Amino acid sequence: MRKTPLILVLAAAAGFGGFAATALREAVTTPADAHTPAALPTAAALPSAVAGQSVPSLAPMLQKVLPAVVSVHSKQVQRVQSPFGNDPVFRRMLGIPEERVLESLGSGVIVDAQQGLVLTNHHVIEGADDVSVTLADGRTLKATFRGSDADTDIALMQIPAQNLAALPIANSDRLRVGDFVVAVGNPFGVGQTVTSGIVSALGRNNLPGLGYQNFIQTDASINPGNSGGALVDLNGQLVGINTASFNPGGSMAGNIGLGFAIPSNLASTVMRQLLTNKGMVRRGTLGVATADSNAPAGARVTTVYDKASGLQVGDVITAVNGQRVSGMEDFHNAEGLQVGANSAKLDILRAGKPFTINATLRQQSGDGASLDPRLAGVTFADLPESYRRQGLSGVLVASVSANSRAARSGLSAGDVLQAGTNGRFNDLSSFRASFRTPPQQLVFRILRGDQDGQLVIR
Repeated sequence: MRKTPLILVLAAAAGFGGFAATALREAVTTPADAHTPAALPTAAALPSAVAGQSVPSLAPMLQKVLPAVVSVHSKQVQRVQSPFGNDPVFRRMLGIPEERVLESLGSGVIVDAQQGLVLTNHHVIEGADDVSVTLADGRTLKATFRGSDADTDIALMQIPAQNLAALPIANSDRLRVGDFVVAVGNPFGVGQTVTSGIVSALGRNNLPGLGYQNFIQTDASINPGNSGGALVDLNGQLVGINTASFNPGGSMAGNIGLGFAIPSNLASTVMRQLLTNKGMVRRGTLGVATADSNAPAGARVTTVYDKASGLQVGDVITAVNGQRVSGMEDFHNAEGLQVGANSAKLDILRAGKPFTINATLRQQSGDGASLDPRLAGVTFADLPESYRRQGLSGVLVASVSANSRAARSGLSAGDVLQAGTNGRFNDLSSFRASFRTPPQQLVFRILRGDQDGQLVIR
Protein backbone atom coordinates (compact mmCIF):
# COMPACT_ATOMS: atom_id res chain seq x y z
CA MET A 1 0.00 0.00 0.00
CA ARG A 2 1.34 3.44 -0.91
CA LYS A 3 2.08 5.64 2.09
CA THR A 4 0.93 9.23 2.20
CA PRO A 5 3.82 11.62 3.04
CA LEU A 6 3.59 13.19 6.47
CA ILE A 7 3.32 16.96 6.30
CA LEU A 8 4.20 18.69 9.54
CA VAL A 9 2.87 22.18 9.96
CA LEU A 10 4.02 24.62 12.61
CA ALA A 11 1.00 26.83 13.06
CA ALA A 12 1.53 30.57 13.41
CA ALA A 13 -0.65 32.34 15.93
CA ALA A 14 0.30 34.86 18.60
CA GLY A 15 2.46 37.20 20.69
CA PHE A 16 1.16 38.95 23.70
CA GLY A 17 0.80 42.59 24.59
CA GLY A 18 -2.36 44.52 25.02
CA PHE A 19 -3.03 47.05 27.67
CA ALA A 20 -3.29 46.23 31.36
CA ALA A 21 -6.61 44.62 32.08
CA THR A 22 -8.74 45.31 35.11
CA ALA A 23 -9.44 42.32 37.33
CA LEU A 24 -11.52 39.72 35.52
CA ARG A 25 -15.08 40.17 36.73
CA GLU A 26 -17.00 37.66 34.69
CA ALA A 27 -16.17 33.96 34.71
CA VAL A 28 -16.98 31.61 31.89
CA THR A 29 -20.06 29.74 33.06
CA THR A 30 -20.96 27.65 30.03
CA PRO A 31 -18.46 25.34 28.33
CA ALA A 32 -18.17 25.37 24.56
CA ASP A 33 -20.76 23.12 22.92
CA ALA A 34 -18.29 20.81 21.25
CA HIS A 35 -17.44 17.14 21.69
CA THR A 36 -14.39 15.21 20.61
CA PRO A 37 -15.26 12.02 18.73
CA ALA A 38 -14.33 8.98 20.76
CA ALA A 39 -12.28 7.57 17.89
CA LEU A 40 -9.79 10.46 18.03
CA PRO A 41 -6.87 10.15 20.44
CA THR A 42 -6.46 12.82 23.12
CA ALA A 43 -3.48 15.18 23.00
CA ALA A 44 -1.82 13.22 25.81
CA ALA A 45 -2.00 10.04 23.71
CA LEU A 46 -0.24 11.47 20.65
CA PRO A 47 2.89 9.52 19.74
CA SER A 48 6.31 11.15 19.87
CA ALA A 49 6.96 10.16 16.26
CA VAL A 50 4.95 9.32 13.15
CA ALA A 51 6.45 7.32 10.26
CA GLY A 52 9.86 7.82 11.82
CA GLN A 53 9.55 11.61 11.98
CA SER A 54 9.48 13.42 15.31
CA VAL A 55 6.34 15.37 16.12
CA PRO A 56 7.41 19.01 16.64
CA SER A 57 6.82 20.44 20.11
CA LEU A 58 7.70 23.69 21.85
CA ALA A 59 7.33 22.05 25.26
CA PRO A 60 11.07 21.45 25.95
CA MET A 61 11.88 25.08 25.21
CA LEU A 62 8.91 26.40 27.20
CA GLN A 63 9.94 24.41 30.28
CA LYS A 64 12.83 26.88 30.56
CA VAL A 65 10.84 29.97 29.55
CA LEU A 66 7.68 29.72 31.65
CA PRO A 67 9.33 30.08 35.10
CA ALA A 68 10.80 33.44 34.02
CA VAL A 69 7.45 35.04 33.04
CA VAL A 70 5.42 36.54 35.88
CA SER A 71 1.98 38.06 36.42
CA VAL A 72 2.04 41.67 37.60
CA HIS A 73 -0.65 42.95 40.01
CA SER A 74 -0.82 46.69 40.66
CA LYS A 75 -3.03 48.68 43.01
CA GLN A 76 -3.75 52.38 43.01
CA VAL A 77 -5.59 54.18 45.80
CA GLN A 78 -7.77 57.07 44.64
CA ARG A 79 -9.60 59.54 46.82
CA VAL A 80 -13.32 59.68 46.01
CA GLN A 81 -14.58 63.24 45.61
CA SER A 82 -17.80 64.18 47.36
CA PRO A 83 -20.10 67.11 46.51
CA PHE A 84 -20.30 67.68 50.29
CA GLY A 85 -16.56 67.93 50.79
CA ASN A 86 -15.04 65.76 53.50
CA ASP A 87 -18.06 65.83 55.82
CA PRO A 88 -18.09 62.28 57.28
CA VAL A 89 -21.82 62.44 58.14
CA PHE A 90 -22.88 63.02 54.54
CA ARG A 91 -20.42 60.38 53.34
CA ARG A 92 -21.99 57.79 55.64
CA MET A 93 -25.54 58.85 54.80
CA LEU A 94 -24.97 58.65 51.05
CA GLY A 95 -22.58 55.71 51.12
CA ILE A 96 -19.69 57.64 49.53
CA PRO A 97 -16.36 56.03 50.48
CA GLU A 98 -13.30 58.14 51.14
CA GLU A 99 -11.09 55.99 48.94
CA ARG A 100 -11.36 53.37 46.27
CA VAL A 101 -8.72 50.89 45.10
CA LEU A 102 -8.16 50.33 41.41
CA GLU A 103 -6.51 47.04 40.47
CA SER A 104 -4.96 45.99 37.20
CA LEU A 105 -3.21 42.95 35.80
CA GLY A 106 -0.28 42.63 33.44
CA SER A 107 2.76 40.53 32.79
CA GLY A 108 6.51 40.80 33.31
CA VAL A 109 9.78 39.04 32.50
CA ILE A 110 12.62 38.17 34.89
CA VAL A 111 15.83 39.12 33.10
CA ASP A 112 18.31 38.84 36.00
CA ALA A 113 17.83 36.01 38.50
CA GLN A 114 20.68 37.10 40.78
CA GLN A 115 19.34 40.63 41.28
CA GLY A 116 15.65 39.79 40.78
CA LEU A 117 15.19 42.32 37.97
CA VAL A 118 11.84 42.24 36.16
CA LEU A 119 10.97 44.11 32.96
CA THR A 120 7.40 45.12 32.21
CA ASN A 121 5.52 47.97 30.52
CA HIS A 122 5.34 51.45 32.01
CA HIS A 123 1.58 51.52 31.47
CA VAL A 124 1.17 48.33 33.54
CA ILE A 125 2.50 49.96 36.73
CA GLU A 126 1.87 53.66 36.00
CA GLY A 127 0.51 55.45 39.07
CA ALA A 128 0.50 52.28 41.17
CA ASP A 129 0.86 52.56 44.95
CA ASP A 130 1.60 48.86 45.35
CA VAL A 131 2.92 46.27 42.90
CA SER A 132 3.40 42.54 43.38
CA VAL A 133 4.30 39.71 41.03
CA THR A 134 3.16 36.10 41.00
CA LEU A 135 5.66 33.55 39.76
CA ALA A 136 4.84 30.50 37.67
CA ASP A 137 5.26 28.33 40.80
CA GLY A 138 2.53 30.28 42.60
CA ARG A 139 4.69 32.46 44.86
CA THR A 140 3.60 36.10 45.17
CA LEU A 141 6.35 38.63 45.92
CA LYS A 142 6.23 42.37 46.57
CA ALA A 143 8.03 44.35 43.87
CA THR A 144 10.20 47.44 44.30
CA PHE A 145 10.03 50.11 41.60
CA ARG A 146 13.43 50.83 40.03
CA GLY A 147 12.40 53.29 37.33
CA SER A 148 10.48 53.61 34.09
CA ASP A 149 10.46 55.38 30.75
CA ALA A 150 7.00 56.35 29.54
CA ASP A 151 8.26 57.26 26.07
CA THR A 152 9.36 53.69 25.29
CA ASP A 153 6.82 52.09 27.68
CA ILE A 154 9.49 50.20 29.63
CA ALA A 155 9.51 49.83 33.43
CA LEU A 156 11.94 48.03 35.71
CA MET A 157 11.08 46.34 39.01
CA GLN A 158 13.00 44.25 41.51
CA ILE A 159 11.82 41.28 43.57
CA PRO A 160 13.58 39.24 46.30
CA ALA A 161 16.11 37.08 44.45
CA GLN A 162 15.52 33.56 45.72
CA ASN A 163 15.38 30.55 43.40
CA LEU A 164 14.41 32.63 40.38
CA ALA A 165 14.68 31.79 36.70
CA ALA A 166 15.60 34.42 34.09
CA LEU A 167 15.41 34.65 30.32
CA PRO A 168 18.59 35.27 28.31
CA ILE A 169 18.28 38.38 26.13
CA ALA A 170 18.74 37.82 22.40
CA ASN A 171 20.00 40.29 19.81
CA SER A 172 16.71 41.52 18.35
CA ASP A 173 18.55 43.13 15.42
CA ARG A 174 18.98 39.62 14.01
CA LEU A 175 15.23 39.03 13.73
CA ARG A 176 13.85 38.59 10.25
CA VAL A 177 10.32 38.82 8.92
CA GLY A 178 8.98 35.28 8.94
CA ASP A 179 10.95 34.09 12.00
CA PHE A 180 8.85 32.00 14.38
CA VAL A 181 8.25 33.54 17.80
CA VAL A 182 6.43 32.46 20.95
CA ALA A 183 4.70 34.70 23.47
CA VAL A 184 3.89 34.14 27.12
CA GLY A 185 1.64 36.30 29.28
CA ASN A 186 -1.42 36.53 31.51
CA PRO A 187 -4.39 37.48 29.27
CA PHE A 188 -7.49 38.67 31.11
CA GLY A 189 -5.99 37.35 34.34
CA VAL A 190 -6.82 33.74 33.45
CA GLY A 191 -3.25 32.61 34.13
CA GLN A 192 -0.07 31.95 32.24
CA THR A 193 -0.81 31.35 28.57
CA VAL A 194 1.36 30.53 25.55
CA THR A 195 0.82 31.28 21.86
CA SER A 196 3.07 31.10 18.81
CA GLY A 197 3.34 33.08 15.61
CA ILE A 198 5.75 34.75 13.24
CA VAL A 199 7.41 38.12 12.95
CA SER A 200 5.06 39.99 10.62
CA ALA A 201 7.13 43.17 10.27
CA LEU A 202 10.02 45.05 11.86
CA GLY A 203 10.56 48.72 12.66
CA ARG A 204 6.88 49.59 12.92
CA ASN A 205 6.08 53.17 14.01
CA ASN A 206 3.42 55.86 13.60
CA LEU A 207 0.94 53.94 15.74
CA PRO A 208 -1.56 56.29 17.42
CA GLY A 209 -1.29 56.89 21.16
CA LEU A 210 2.18 55.40 21.70
CA GLY A 211 5.51 57.13 22.31
CA TYR A 212 8.85 56.47 20.62
CA GLN A 213 8.27 53.45 18.40
CA ASN A 214 10.37 50.79 16.69
CA PHE A 215 8.11 47.79 17.20
CA ILE A 216 8.27 44.16 16.24
CA GLN A 217 4.91 43.30 14.69
CA THR A 218 3.59 39.77 15.14
CA ASP A 219 0.39 37.97 14.18
CA ALA A 220 -0.14 37.16 17.84
CA SER A 221 -3.37 37.06 19.79
CA ILE A 222 -2.97 40.23 21.84
CA ASN A 223 -5.35 40.66 24.75
CA PRO A 224 -5.55 42.86 27.86
CA GLY A 225 -3.26 41.55 30.58
CA ASN A 226 -0.52 40.38 28.19
CA SER A 227 1.32 43.70 28.39
CA GLY A 228 4.89 43.29 29.62
CA GLY A 229 5.02 39.61 28.71
CA ALA A 230 7.78 37.84 26.83
CA LEU A 231 8.21 37.38 23.11
CA VAL A 232 10.86 34.69 22.62
CA ASP A 233 12.53 32.94 19.72
CA LEU A 234 12.58 29.18 19.29
CA ASN A 235 15.77 29.03 21.39
CA GLY A 236 13.83 30.42 24.35
CA GLN A 237 15.65 33.76 24.29
CA LEU A 238 13.89 37.09 24.84
CA VAL A 239 13.47 39.06 21.62
CA GLY A 240 10.77 41.50 22.74
CA ILE A 241 8.51 42.87 25.48
CA ASN A 242 4.90 42.70 24.33
CA THR A 243 3.20 46.03 24.67
CA ALA A 244 0.18 46.67 22.46
CA SER A 245 -2.37 45.40 20.00
CA PHE A 246 -4.28 47.23 17.33
CA ASN A 247 -7.98 46.82 16.78
CA PRO A 248 -10.31 49.58 15.50
CA GLY A 249 -12.96 48.19 17.84
CA GLY A 250 -10.79 48.73 20.93
CA SER A 251 -8.58 46.46 23.02
CA MET A 252 -11.56 44.48 24.35
CA ALA A 253 -12.87 43.71 20.86
CA GLY A 254 -10.52 40.80 20.33
CA ASN A 255 -7.48 39.94 18.26
CA ILE A 256 -7.10 40.64 14.55
CA GLY A 257 -3.48 39.58 14.26
CA LEU A 258 -1.79 42.96 14.80
CA GLY A 259 0.37 42.73 17.91
CA PHE A 260 3.43 44.79 18.77
CA ALA A 261 6.48 44.21 20.96
CA ILE A 262 9.38 46.41 22.04
CA PRO A 263 12.65 44.95 20.66
CA SER A 264 14.84 43.38 23.34
CA ASN A 265 17.83 45.52 22.35
CA LEU A 266 15.88 48.70 23.07
CA ALA A 267 14.40 47.27 26.28
CA SER A 268 17.82 46.23 27.61
CA THR A 269 19.32 49.63 26.71
CA VAL A 270 16.55 51.41 28.63
CA MET A 271 17.04 49.02 31.56
CA ARG A 272 20.76 49.84 31.75
CA GLN A 273 19.92 53.54 31.72
CA LEU A 274 17.40 53.11 34.54
CA LEU A 275 19.96 51.24 36.64
CA THR A 276 22.77 53.70 35.92
CA ASN A 277 20.85 56.97 36.21
CA LYS A 278 18.74 56.33 39.31
CA GLY A 279 15.57 55.40 37.46
CA MET A 280 15.87 57.99 34.70
CA VAL A 281 16.63 57.74 30.98
CA ARG A 282 19.05 60.08 29.22
CA ARG A 283 18.42 60.75 25.56
CA GLY A 284 20.62 62.24 22.93
CA THR A 285 19.74 65.22 20.75
CA LEU A 286 21.19 66.29 17.42
CA GLY A 287 20.43 69.94 18.13
CA VAL A 288 18.42 70.73 14.98
CA ALA A 289 14.89 71.70 14.04
CA THR A 290 13.25 69.98 11.08
CA ALA A 291 10.21 70.12 8.83
CA ASP A 292 8.62 67.66 6.43
CA SER A 293 10.27 67.27 3.05
CA ASN A 294 8.07 65.91 0.28
CA ALA A 295 10.48 65.72 -2.63
CA PRO A 296 12.56 63.91 -1.66
CA ALA A 297 10.81 62.34 1.35
CA GLY A 298 12.52 62.90 4.68
CA ALA A 299 13.05 65.50 7.41
CA ARG A 300 14.48 68.78 6.12
CA VAL A 301 16.80 70.61 8.51
CA THR A 302 15.48 74.14 9.01
CA THR A 303 17.67 75.31 11.89
CA VAL A 304 21.01 74.08 13.25
CA TYR A 305 21.52 74.97 16.90
CA ASP A 306 24.51 72.72 17.45
CA LYS A 307 27.15 72.60 14.70
CA ALA A 308 28.72 69.54 16.35
CA SER A 309 25.94 67.48 14.79
CA GLY A 310 27.58 67.87 11.39
CA LEU A 311 24.26 68.83 9.80
CA GLN A 312 23.56 71.89 7.68
CA VAL A 313 20.39 73.85 6.95
CA GLY A 314 18.76 72.29 3.90
CA ASP A 315 20.00 68.76 4.55
CA VAL A 316 17.28 66.13 4.16
CA ILE A 317 17.57 63.30 6.70
CA THR A 318 16.33 60.05 5.16
CA ALA A 319 17.45 57.50 7.80
CA VAL A 320 18.81 57.34 11.36
CA ASN A 321 20.86 54.25 12.17
CA GLY A 322 19.17 52.48 9.28
CA GLN A 323 15.65 53.44 10.38
CA ARG A 324 13.81 55.10 7.51
CA VAL A 325 12.76 58.73 8.02
CA SER A 326 9.85 59.90 5.87
CA GLY A 327 9.18 63.19 7.64
CA MET A 328 9.51 65.35 10.75
CA GLU A 329 7.55 62.93 12.98
CA ASP A 330 9.70 59.99 11.92
CA PHE A 331 12.82 61.99 12.74
CA HIS A 332 11.44 62.95 16.15
CA ASN A 333 10.76 59.28 16.83
CA ALA A 334 14.15 58.05 15.61
CA GLU A 335 16.05 60.76 17.53
CA GLY A 336 14.15 59.94 20.73
CA LEU A 337 15.18 56.28 20.46
CA GLN A 338 18.88 57.19 20.78
CA VAL A 339 18.98 56.30 24.47
CA GLY A 340 22.39 56.84 26.05
CA ALA A 341 24.08 57.13 22.63
CA ASN A 342 26.91 59.52 21.77
CA SER A 343 26.51 59.43 18.00
CA ALA A 344 24.11 58.36 15.29
CA LYS A 345 24.62 57.28 11.69
CA LEU A 346 22.57 59.52 9.40
CA ASP A 347 21.71 59.03 5.75
CA ILE A 348 21.19 62.48 4.27
CA LEU A 349 20.76 64.27 0.99
CA ARG A 350 22.80 67.46 0.69
CA ALA A 351 22.23 69.51 -2.44
CA GLY A 352 20.63 66.43 -3.94
CA LYS A 353 23.64 64.18 -3.34
CA PRO A 354 23.55 61.24 -0.85
CA PHE A 355 25.88 61.29 2.14
CA THR A 356 26.34 59.23 5.27
CA ILE A 357 27.60 61.04 8.36
CA ASN A 358 28.22 60.09 11.99
CA ALA A 359 26.48 62.89 13.85
CA THR A 360 27.34 63.82 17.43
CA LEU A 361 24.56 63.61 20.03
CA ARG A 362 24.28 65.80 23.11
CA GLN A 363 22.54 64.77 26.32
CA GLN A 364 18.87 65.69 26.44
CA SER A 365 17.36 66.74 29.76
CA GLY A 366 14.11 68.33 30.91
CA ASP A 367 15.73 70.36 33.70
CA GLY A 368 15.13 74.06 33.10
CA ALA A 369 18.05 75.20 35.28
CA SER A 370 20.49 73.51 32.88
CA LEU A 371 19.17 75.75 30.09
CA ASP A 372 18.85 79.15 31.71
CA PRO A 373 18.95 80.37 35.36
CA ARG A 374 15.58 82.05 34.80
CA LEU A 375 14.05 78.60 34.29
CA ALA A 376 15.31 77.11 37.55
CA GLY A 377 12.56 75.07 39.19
CA VAL A 378 10.90 74.19 35.86
CA THR A 379 10.91 70.77 34.20
CA PHE A 380 9.98 70.24 30.58
CA ALA A 381 8.88 67.19 28.61
CA ASP A 382 8.05 66.23 25.06
CA LEU A 383 4.40 66.65 24.15
CA PRO A 384 2.26 63.56 24.73
CA GLU A 385 1.32 61.65 21.61
CA SER A 386 -2.30 62.81 21.96
CA TYR A 387 -1.15 66.44 21.61
CA ARG A 388 1.04 65.70 18.60
CA ARG A 389 -1.83 63.90 16.88
CA GLN A 390 -3.73 67.21 17.08
CA GLY A 391 -0.98 68.87 15.04
CA LEU A 392 0.69 70.62 17.99
CA SER A 393 4.45 70.98 18.30
CA GLY A 394 6.64 72.36 21.06
CA VAL A 395 7.29 71.27 24.65
CA LEU A 396 5.13 70.67 27.69
CA VAL A 397 5.76 72.41 31.01
CA ALA A 398 5.75 69.37 33.29
CA SER A 399 6.18 71.16 36.61
CA VAL A 400 6.90 74.61 38.04
CA SER A 401 8.23 75.07 41.57
CA ALA A 402 6.33 77.51 43.74
CA ASN A 403 8.07 80.89 44.25
CA SER A 404 10.42 80.25 41.31
CA ARG A 405 11.07 83.10 38.88
CA ALA A 406 9.05 81.29 36.24
CA ALA A 407 6.11 80.81 38.61
CA ARG A 408 6.17 84.48 39.62
CA SER A 409 6.20 85.38 35.91
CA GLY A 410 3.03 83.33 35.39
CA LEU A 411 4.32 80.06 33.89
CA SER A 412 2.18 77.07 34.90
CA ALA A 413 2.37 73.30 34.67
CA GLY A 414 0.46 72.13 31.61
CA ASP A 415 1.43 75.12 29.46
CA VAL A 416 2.63 74.27 25.96
CA LEU A 417 5.60 76.34 24.77
CA GLN A 418 5.57 76.66 20.98
CA ALA A 419 8.24 79.28 20.28
CA GLY A 420 10.73 81.43 22.15
CA THR A 421 13.11 84.32 21.80
CA ASN A 422 15.46 82.20 19.69
CA GLY A 423 12.73 80.94 17.34
CA ARG A 424 10.40 77.99 16.96
CA PHE A 425 11.06 74.48 18.26
CA ASN A 426 9.32 71.21 17.50
CA ASP A 427 10.19 69.15 20.56
CA LEU A 428 12.33 68.94 23.67
CA SER A 429 15.43 68.29 21.59
CA SER A 430 15.18 71.44 19.49
CA PHE A 431 13.92 73.42 22.53
CA ARG A 432 17.13 72.63 24.41
CA ALA A 433 19.22 73.31 21.33
CA SER A 434 17.67 76.79 20.99
CA PHE A 435 19.49 77.81 24.19
CA ARG A 436 22.96 77.35 22.67
CA THR A 437 22.93 81.16 22.45
CA PRO A 438 21.49 82.50 25.76
CA PRO A 439 18.82 85.12 25.00
CA GLN A 440 18.97 88.49 26.73
CA GLN A 441 15.20 88.59 27.10
CA LEU A 442 13.30 85.31 27.62
CA VAL A 443 9.89 85.41 25.92
CA PHE A 444 7.71 82.40 25.06
CA ARG A 445 4.63 81.95 22.94
CA ILE A 446 2.45 79.63 24.99
CA LEU A 447 -0.76 77.70 24.59
CA ARG A 448 -2.86 77.32 27.74
CA GLY A 449 -6.05 75.39 27.16
CA ASP A 450 -7.56 76.96 24.04
CA GLN A 451 -5.90 80.35 24.66
CA ASP A 452 -2.52 81.43 23.32
CA GLY A 453 -0.34 84.43 24.06
CA GLN A 454 3.10 85.62 25.02
CA LEU A 455 4.82 85.33 28.41
CA VAL A 456 7.99 87.10 29.56
CA ILE A 457 10.13 85.29 32.15
CA ARG A 458 11.57 88.08 34.29
